[in-house]
Amino acid sequence: SGFRPVGEGERVILFDDTFNGYFRPATGLAAARVLAHAGCRVELPRAHLCCGRPYYDAGMLDKAKAALARILEALEPNVPVVILEPACLSVFRDELRQLFPDDARAQELAGRVHSLAEFLEARGYAPPRAFGRALVQGHCHQKALWGTTAEVKLLRAAGFEVEAPDTGCCGMAGSFGLRAETEAASRRIAELALLPRLRAAPPDSVVVADGFSCREQIEGLSARSAQHFAEVLAGTLP
Repeated sequence: SGFRPVGEGERVILFDDTFNGYFRPATGLAAARVLAHAGCRVELPRAHLCCGRPYYDAGMLDKAKAALARILEALEPNVPVVILEPACLSVFRDELRQLFPDDARAQELAGRVHSLAEFLEARGYAPPRAFGRALVQGHCHQKALWGTTAEVKLLRAAGFEVEAPDTGCCGMAGSFGLRAETEAASRRIAELALLPRLRAAPPDSVVVADGFSCREQIEGLSARSAQHFAEVLAGTLP
């Protein structure tokens, strides 16, 4: 990747997931800046790795398990891992342990994966002060397994006036919103709560969505752009 370690201090592995790595690389670069500002030495995995989530959506569990097996071989033990994509983080916390129930490495890895906000909050990170309004849209895996509490807390600590309404699913749901046979249903789901809320939000509100699919849906069906939490925090840095 040509990426050299960024920052000094506690080592942390920034998981360069397929979605952000190939389609939204600014997310990873922003996260690296924030982690370095928090006093960490940021490293990427030595090889490109995928959690296998794209395989799950197509029912290819054998390929998904093979992808996770490569991760178990490649990721150095005992170093915290920050994962930016909620769909990927849910794999590490759920499917990984189910697919490798007797592998101690899987249990160990599942215990040291974090979202960026969780990692920063646990270390008492104080972001630079900023001003503005933020509307947070949680990814469905995120809302089901660990929530948006840490994101909201840190955004408020940075000075943002934060709204995190229950807008339900964005409707994209992986590739559901992109398939011809389900696109209309996806749009109806988005219209239940998310799109009306976006239309009602003040024009100067930043829309925060960590999920790749959520960002794609928001930008595809509304006039708003969406940023990952990492990008919002990076925007407060000097």
